[in-house]
This record gives sequence, C-alpha cells and structure tokens, in this order.
Amino acid sequence: MYADNSLTPREAIRLCALGILAHETSSREKSLHYDDLVFSVRHFVSRITGPSLDLMGESIELLRYEGLVESEDAQNVNPSLKITETGRASLQTLLKANLRAGNSDLNELIIALKFRFLHLLAPEDQRAQASQLIDMCDTELARLDDLLFHHDPEGGHFTEWLKHDIQRLEERLNWLTVFRDKL
Repeated sequence: MYADNSLTPREAIRLCALGILAHETSSREKSLHYDDLVFSVRHFVSRITGPSLDLMGESIELLRYEGLVESEDAQNVNPSLKITETGRASLQTLLKANLRAGNSDLNELIIALKFRFLHLLAPEDQRAQASQLIDMCDTELARLDDLLFHHDPEGGHFTEWLKHDIQRLEERLNWLTVFRDKL
C-alpha cells in the first residue's frame, strides 16, 4: 500500500482476484479454476480501465505462494483454487483501504471493486466505506468548485465542461448519500 493506506495497482488486482474467489466460492460452495479466475480478473479490469499492462502484473501464482489461495489439485495444468482464511483477512484489509484524492483510472477501478465486493464486509464496514466515498466526492467537488471560481470570469468551453463535471459529481454525491443511508 501507499503511505496513505491506499491501494497500489498491484493491490487493486489482488483485491479483484481475492474478491472473485471469495464471492464465487461462498455463493457456490466450490472452487474456481485458475484459467477462469485469470479471465474474470482481466475482463473486469480491462472493462473498467481499458487494457493496461501496469494493472495486469499481479500473478495468481503469487497468491498461491503467499498462502492467500490454495488448490487441491496443484499438479493440474488448470488447478481449482479456493481462498484461504489468510486470503479472506487480506481481502478485508484491501476492501477497507483508503482512496486517493483525485480522479484516475486506478481510483475508478478501486471504487468499482469496492462496490462489486462491498457485500463481503460487515454492515458497519460497508457504511464506513460509503462514507469514505462521500468524503472523496466532497473533496473532489471542492477542488472543482475552486477551479471554476478561478476560471469562470474567462468564460469559454472549459468552464462549461467544469460545470458539467460538477453536476455529475453532485449527482454522485447525492446517490452515495442515499446508498449509505440504506445500508
């Protein structure tokens, strides 16, 4: 993790892989094949961020080596994988990580992953994560409002784009508040 307790690109992929395994193995009471996990991670990540070599560097093998996932048929070319208790603890830590300020592809991926696997957290942790997202939106909104205040007298297309972005953030903030209050 970065010094601010936010996820690195590698940890975002780890969150995706562990979340998929935790969700799949708990809802079906079975394991997931190695190739299926790799495909699921690549599919999700590339649909959120687009293709990125930076985000595809995490090896599923490393998760096995670290004891976060295990396989009963390790000698198989396409072994079945299950998340371990250590993996579940790591998943909880990753899901509760902070978000970095600003709008980036990595943040969009982490937000999508948090929402995809939020149900794997306890209700109070789900509310805390929703509050964290609200705080991030508030910070981003304040940044854009300040930028608009500074450039509004100039007019032009940039201020129109900023106003559109601010409106989008305000809608997201309202949605997140309703979402958190329902949890």
